[in-house]
Amino acid sequence: MDLDVFRVYCLSKKGTSEDFPFDEVTLCLRVVGKIFAITGLDSEQFSVALKCDPEEAIELRERYEEVKPGFHMNKTHWNTVTFDGSLEDHLLRRLIDMSYDLVVKSLKKTEREALEQL
Repeated sequence: MDLDVFRVYCLSKKGTSEDFPFDEVTLCLRVVGKIFAITGLDSEQFSVALKCDPEEAIELRERYEEVKPGFHMNKTHWNTVTFDGSLEDHLLRRLIDMSYDLVVKSLKKTEREALEQL
C-alpha cells in the first residue's frame, strides 16, 4: 500500500478529514477532528502511526518487525507501522480500521451519533 492508496482508504471512512496541523510535511488523518493516523511525507520510508489496543500493540510488535512502538506518540496506545510492501494490504487495512474504530469509540455520544448520520 502506497501513500495515495492509504489516503484514499482513510478518507473513504465516515467523518474523516486530513490536515497538516504541525508543519507542511506531517499529514494527520482525523475522524470528527480526532487523529487516527499520522505520517511524515518527508521520510525516506513510508510509515504511519496508528492507534492500537495496548495488548494487541505488543502482540503486533512481537510478530512483525515492521510494527514498532509509536514514534513521538504514547507507546502504550500507538504503533508506527512501516508500509514497505512486507505486510499484506489486508493487514494494513485492518490496522487502519482498528485505529479508526478506537478513536470513534472514544468520541462523545453526541459525536458518535452525528457520525452515524453521515
